[in-house]
Amino acid sequence: MSWLPKKSIVVPVDFSGESSHALSVALELVEDPSALHLVHVLYPLDSVSPGVVWGGVTEETREKAVRECFDKSLTELGVSGANVDVLFGDPGIEIAEYAKKIGAELIVISSHGHHGVRRVLLGSVAERVVRHATCPLLVLRRSDVN
Repeated sequence: MSWLPKKSIVVPVDFSGESSHALSVALELVEDPSALHLVHVLYPLDSVSPGVVWGGVTEETREKAVRECFDKSLTELGVSGANVDVLFGDPGIEIAEYAKKIGAELIVISSHGHHGVRRVLLGSVAERVVRHATCPLLVLRRSDVN
């Protein structure tokens, strides 16, 4: 397997500056943005969530909002032609399964979420992807860590 360029890279996006950095790094590893598969994972709604109970919030409205954020973010970054997907479920597992499903050669992910006690309680998406992915990963260090 050749290191560069890649034909299929998955980049998990949470619309933070760190995931924008991961996208920038991934763009350097491909010849064409169409080789990028940008994915955002939403936790499924609970039937007791306030938006569900009082109405107005559905999986469809949430997905539409995420796609609008993708459109805005990609326009601001000047990226066109990338594949965009919105998934529902556990982010770490869904990202790994998605990469396997599309035959991704690489996952580029930022390691920036929770740390300390919050990480122990809530877990780490990057860590779960590392544990479940079947393809190579490039885990980018948080920018606030020296």
